[in-house]
Amino acid sequence: MNRRIQKKSFLSGTPGAWRAALLVASWSLLAPGLASAGPVLDRVKAAATVRVCVWPAYYGVTFLNPRNQQMTGVDIDLSAAFAKDHGFKLVYVNSSFQTLVADVTQDRCDVAMFAVGITPDRQKALSFTQPYMQSDVYGVTTKGNRIVRNWDDIDKPGVQVAVQAGTFMEPVMAAALKQANLVVIRPPLSREEELEAGRIDVFMTDYPYSRRLLDNADWAHLVAPPKPFHKVPYAYAVKPGDKAWLKLVDDFVARIKQDGRLEAAAARFGLGEIVLGR
Repeated sequence: MNRRIQKKSFLSGTPGAWRAALLVASWSLLAPGLASAGPVLDRVKAAATVRVCVWPAYYGVTFLNPRNQQMTGVDIDLSAAFAKDHGFKLVYVNSSFQTLVADVTQDRCDVAMFAVGITPDRQKALSFTQPYMQSDVYGVTTKGNRIVRNWDDIDKPGVQVAVQAGTFMEPVMAAALKQANLVVIRPPLSREEELEAGRIDVFMTDYPYSRRLLDNADWAHLVAPPKPFHKVPYAYAVKPGDKAWLKLVDDFVARIKQDGRLEAAAARFGLGEIVLGR
C-alpha cells in the first residue's frame, strides 16, 4: 500500500520558502525518477538489474513448464513489464512460500512477484503493494473419492486434510478444522502424490493452483465452498524500510490496473476471475 506523507500539520505555519523546500525534499524520497532513499532502490538502480523471487511450481502465476523449461504465468509477464518500464535487466530467483520471508529480508531478491497472499504473519515481516488479485480456499480430491464429495464432507472425523507448508492455507485450515486431521505437506512430498496414493482425502489450495489440476489431471475433482470461506488478497512483497522502492513497485501495480495489462495477463492464464480492479 502507498504510505503517504502527512504534510498538512507538519508544514502548518512554515514560511513559504521553507515550505517549498520541504515539499521538494519529501517528494524526492518517493518519486522514482528523483533521488533514491533506501538500500534496495539504490542497489537496483546502480546495477540496473532487478532480482525477482518466483515460485516455479505456481501454475498460471510463475510456472516452470517441465516439458520445455520455459517460465510462464501472469507474474512472469508482469515482472517482465516491470523491468521493461524501468530499463532493468530481469533476473529470476527461485523461492517458495516456506522461504519467502527469508529470501526477501535477507536480500536474495529485491521483490517477490508470485501472487503473495497478504496474511497477518507476513505483514509483520514484509511490506506489500496494493493487492492485484484475490483468491478463496478450494479443496481438490479425486473423482472416485467417496469420503469427500462436497465442502461439508471436509471437516469430519477421520478425514485427512492436507495443506502445503508455508501457504496461507496452513494457518487458515489449522484454525478452521474442528474434527478432521490436518496434514502439512513438505518437500519432497507433494499434495498430488499423497492424494493419488490415498494417504490424504483432500488438499486445500487456491484458485490458480486448482487450475493446474483441472487443466492437467483427469482424476481431479474441485470442491468449492458454497459461500465465501476465507478470501485472501494477493500482492507483491518487498523488504521493509525502503519507502521509495515500495512506491516504485506499488506505482507499477496501479498502472497495470489502469492500462489493462493486468487484466490482459490474467486472461491469458485463466485467472481473470480473481483480478482486483482499480
